Amino acid sequence: MTDDNAPVGEDDLLAFVDGYLTEARRLVVIRYLEANPAVKARINTDLAVRDWLRQRLAPIDDATIPDRLRVETILARRQETRRRRITAAAASVALLLAGGAGGWMANDLLRAHPTQRQQLALAAAASDAIAAHRIFVVETAHPVEVGAAQQQHLVQWLSRRLKHKLVAPDLSRQGYLLMGGRLLPAGSVAAAQFMYENGTGTRLTVYVRAVEGGDTQFRFLAADGLGAFSWVDEGLGFAIVGALDREQLLSLADSVYQQLDPQRRPPPGES
Repeated sequence: MTDDNAPVGEDDLLAFVDGYLTEARRLVVIRYLEANPAVKARINTDLAVRDWLRQRLAPIDDATIPDRLRVETILARRQETRRRRITAAAASVALLLAGGAGGWMANDLLRAHPTQRQQLALAAAASDAIAAHRIFVVETAHPVEVGAAQQQHLVQWLSRRLKHKLVAPDLSRQGYLLMGGRLLPAGSVAAAQFMYENGTGTRLTVYVRAVEGGDTQFRFLAADGLGAFSWVDEGLGFAIVGALDREQLLSLADSVYQQLDPQRRPPPGES
C-alpha cells in the first residue's frame, strides 16, 4: 500500500499523468507541483501531449484490429525474424572462420544491413517537435523561456544541456525573426526549441535533440494543419515545424541545414 506521506518520486509523477493515483496521493502530488514550478511545467507539457495523443487516437479507438497487428500475427512474425537472424549469424560466423577476407566481407554485410532504430527515433523526434510547437506557439505571455535579447546565453545554456554545440539559425532573410527558445524534455534526454515569428504573426519552431546514428535525408510529416521536415546531421536530430505548405517548409529546412552544417555540404534529398 502506498504511504500518502511518502516523498513524491518519478513514479508518482508518471502515475499522475496517466491518472492512476488515488485521490489522496493525487492531492499530495498537486501540492508538490505547486511548490516546484520547473517540475510542474514539465508535467503540464506531458499532460498536454497526452491529451493531444488521445485526441488523435480517438477516431481509431473502436476500429477493428487489422490482421497484421493481431498478437498471433506479431508472434509469428517475430519467430520468423528470430529464425532469420540465427541463420544470418551462423552464416557470418562461417565467413569469419573462412579467413580474413571472409571476415571483412561479413563485417561489411552486417554494417550495410538497414535497421529501423534510427528511423523510429527520427519519427519520434518529429512527433515531439509538432507536439511542443502546438503547445507553445499559441502562448502570448511566455512563448519562450529565454528571449532573443539574451541569444548568446540561450545558445550556451541549451548547448550545455544537450551536450552539443548549437546554433540559433538566422531566418531573417525568409522574414522570420528569432523570439527566443526553451529547454524541453525528450524522454531521458533534453531537447531544445527555437521559436521564430514573421511580420504577420506566423510562428515556426526549430526543434533539436541528440539522436544516435548517421545522417539522414529530409523527411516530411504532417498532422492537423502542421507540417514538419526532420533530418539527422552530426549526431543531432532536427525538425522545423510550422503551419506552412510543404515547399515553404522545405526552403526553410534547407536554410537551417546550410547554416548548421560546418562544411556547407549539399542539403540531403527529401525521402
